[in-house]
Amino acid sequence: MTQLTIDIADMKVSREPGDVLVTYALGSCIALMVHDPVLKAGGMIHYMLPQGSTAPDKAKVRPYMFADTGIPLLFHAMYDLGCNKQNLVVKVAGGAALMTTTDLFEIGKRNHLILRKMLWKAGVAIKAEDVGGTTFRTAKLFNATGRVTIKNETSEHEL
Repeated sequence: MTQLTIDIADMKVSREPGDVLVTYALGSCIALMVHDPVLKAGGMIHYMLPQGSTAPDKAKVRPYMFADTGIPLLFHAMYDLGCNKQNLVVKVAGGAALMTTTDLFEIGKRNHLILRKMLWKAGVAIKAEDVGGTTFRTAKLFNATGRVTIKNETSEHEL
């Protein structure tokens, strides 16, 4: 079993059934996890902000930092592995409000909203999600089974 770590503003895909994709410190960021149960392939992006248009130069250099530039790249990378859209199982974690309960910019909510809009327009359903709240999360995707675990400060559960 090989663990592949997805850093903040990063994305990875794998077609190795033994691989586990993991990301840490999900606060207002979102982890979008995509799994193809037929190929035992998985992919994950850990993006920070909703729109690259707010920093176009940065979006060109670090497209995985933003939902609107990174999410399409994740799906295209999955298709490049041989995945079919109709087989993909999509799960989501993150989008917390960590600063205060009156988070002025509501980055977590905005990150989640743009993801839902993008997937809806693309005809992709979210099977499960663990979003919102006020806690950090760690997300793991197991390629062999498609199992996703979410760990926070107090517990761990399957998504």
